[in-house]
Amino acid sequence: MEEPVKRCGGFSEDDLISRLPDALISQILLYLPTKEAVRTSVLSSRWESVWLLIPVLELKSSEFPSSNAFVGFMEKFVALAKVENSCLHKVKLSIRKDDESENNMSCVRRWVDFVATNKLKHLDVECVLVKRECLEVMPLSLYFSQKLVYLRLHCVSLVGFESVSIPCLKTMHLEKNVYANEKCLESLISSCPVLEDLSIVRKVDDNVDVLRVVSKTLTSVRVAFDFGKHKIELYGFDRLNSGVSIDAPRLKHLTFRKEPSASKVVTISGSLAKVEITGYFDIQLDDEVGLPVNQMACNFFTGILRVRDMKISHSALERITSYFQTQESAPRFCNLSYLEAQFFFSSAKILSTILESCPNLKSFVMNIDYSTLIAPISFASVPHCLLSSLEFVKIIRIYNGEPVNIEVPKYFLENAVILKKLVVHLSCTVRHRNSPIDLDDLLALPKRSSMCQIVPVVDR
Repeated sequence: MEEPVKRCGGFSEDDLISRLPDALISQILLYLPTKEAVRTSVLSSRWESVWLLIPVLELKSSEFPSSNAFVGFMEKFVALAKVENSCLHKVKLSIRKDDESENNMSCVRRWVDFVATNKLKHLDVECVLVKRECLEVMPLSLYFSQKLVYLRLHCVSLVGFESVSIPCLKTMHLEKNVYANEKCLESLISSCPVLEDLSIVRKVDDNVDVLRVVSKTLTSVRVAFDFGKHKIELYGFDRLNSGVSIDAPRLKHLTFRKEPSASKVVTISGSLAKVEITGYFDIQLDDEVGLPVNQMACNFFTGILRVRDMKISHSALERITSYFQTQESAPRFCNLSYLEAQFFFSSAKILSTILESCPNLKSFVMNIDYSTLIAPISFASVPHCLLSSLEFVKIIRIYNGEPVNIEVPKYFLENAVILKKLVVHLSCTVRHRNSPIDLDDLLALPKRSSMCQIVPVVDR
């Protein structure tokens, strides 16, 4: 007959994990999702409140059977955490604000108010499918989080604060929020004395006409625009009175994604390492301080001329080349070594202008739209980068059906003196015998650089 297991202090002698100190157990529980860690509370009285010592809370309302179940769980957590004096360093919440959860208005505000202690370092709050009239207003305590290093807020309301003190914040992502006014947003950004990484996703009804970013410490800024489903909200956007003004002397990385504002002013003191402009881009009209079109464009493009790495959409490429063609002495991207650009329609002239403006280009990626019809390429002279620096070319999304498409890889092979690799993406119809571009013909194209490797990639 087996002897009964002896118990000591509420747990069996062979329960070695329960014998560990609370600090070590809480570190072990860190490797479990929050919901699973909470379930350990039913193991024994020893485990009843150990999970509250975990400094991380990560939850999604989608993991619960209903919004009310999620709200109920969070309310119980806050109540227990207050009793146990829980100390959270990281909080990440994703809340679906559907019709059911509208009965629990201001619950997110209460939770953020509770966790926004002096020890919180990482806060990520995402509200999904929330109506504008149901946006949660963030509590005043958030604006005085003394240890906060990372902040992400998605679909909330930032209003009602007069001052901000977040002295340790280095990363801030603000996505599809609503602000009291543009001064409110400007104050929030400028009141973070060590902020390095800023990302803002705007929307039409965010109460901000001109986005002003003033910071002596920022090294990365990303500005995007969300027009809602099917871009219906685009018709409510006033491009004439909108703008972006960035004054960040230490800026190294600048990104615009679908940013349609007509006015853009960027002030930096050094050289940008990377610029990324994707989607629709505009810089045509006077800005809010009355600069003429050419002067504003000149200031913007002069600010990015020393960039080393650039990814750019076709609409932005058109603005750049149009501006360059108005100048007596064409500007040069002398530091640019990597360029990824989108081309469509008849882009041969734009291709010529951009290559001539990048005398030291080493890597060039062409994203050619499916509707592109590029005529045989013939420039008055070979751009300098093809004669001295271009080593890598990738041509993506060349679709068969137009014989002239082979002129693109042919041009680079015939003129690039030190080209080392040419990668050409072709559609799967390249295998058909009647295809305008045959793999054998592509590989047999004459090469000015004897060390060039042609790499065809068949896209399925």
